[in-house]
Amino acid sequence: MEKVTGFIWDESYFWHQTGNGALNINSGGWIQEDTHAENPETKRRVKNLLDRSKFMKELQQIEPREALLDEVGLNHGRKYIEKIKKLSDSGGGDAGEHAIVGPDSYEIALLSAGGVITATDAVMQGKVHNAYALTRPPGHHAGQDEGMGFCLFNNIAIAAKHAKAKYGLKRIVIIDWDVHHGNGTENAFRDDPEVLFISMHQENIFPKNRGQISYAGEGNGEGFNVNIELPAGTGNEGYLYTFDQVIEPIINQFEPELIMVSAGQDPSRFDPLGRMLMTADGFYQMAMTVKGLAEKHCDGRLVACHEGGYSTAYVPFCTIRILEALSGKQSGVDDPFDQGYHEGPLYQNQIDAVERVKEVQGAYWRV
Repeated sequence: MEKVTGFIWDESYFWHQTGNGALNINSGGWIQEDTHAENPETKRRVKNLLDRSKFMKELQQIEPREALLDEVGLNHGRKYIEKIKKLSDSGGGDAGEHAIVGPDSYEIALLSAGGVITATDAVMQGKVHNAYALTRPPGHHAGQDEGMGFCLFNNIAIAAKHAKAKYGLKRIVIIDWDVHHGNGTENAFRDDPEVLFISMHQENIFPKNRGQISYAGEGNGEGFNVNIELPAGTGNEGYLYTFDQVIEPIINQFEPELIMVSAGQDPSRFDPLGRMLMTADGFYQMAMTVKGLAEKHCDGRLVACHEGGYSTAYVPFCTIRILEALSGKQSGVDDPFDQGYHEGPLYQNQIDAVERVKEVQGAYWRV
């Protein structure tokens, strides 16, 4: 089979309304009305760049479906699901900390979760080699009974639980490279030894007091949760060093049947809600590494879903690089923001952070 990369998107994703706040909070008081950080343009411009560059023709577009209530219920309580529907039907409201529901957001959130399920089914059934879901609203902060951080339903957790239920998978890896800790996904699998959750994130940024290196899961899931806190300013070299020293050795020992990625492009050097220095090429290198692990262990089965990323100008270039890596094809689109950027050295504080991870995870894995 030709190594085709599936691409899931829907115009509805760009119609989820987050209001006219400023950065990550609502307007009012001293906060003048501005464009909310989690606005449609961060995703719509990805689709626009794919179309204008004609790279979309190299991908297999797949139409998503809405997630069924029973599928969303794999990860969320029925009362919470009903709350999102009620808020959506009444014109909008708050579903939790920085979690805004707008008109029709319930149906769009179902379609977002269903988009990752669609991608997972396509990969598991061999219809595509791997897949990227450009979903919105994002999901990795959403807990069982609360929204958080722009997230309503936890798309990747729902899809992973769907994969376990439908295909009987016993070893799934979820890699979360969003700049913020994937606390909702961690909650979903904290005591589950069949899902290895790896979150690499900027230290102590959001949510507060989550994602500490010392936390490795609990109960039967102890040792199957890997938290990697990286210092602000970590760039390509630091991220790739982390893959080499921690992520690749652990995944090689776990031997997954499916790899999933919470692909947040907010570790980029231009993101307003993060303080990392990743470039588009860094995202390409990470995606290539993950693709190699999928080909080594699970016949290439890899599903990535879009999470954060709030630089409307730069997110499209980071995302197209990921799609180049997954597809093995070139778009012909150069990074216009590179401007002669050269990778800096690997700083000692980055090495020290990785060593602390190795000390904790050394109790469970050979790192």
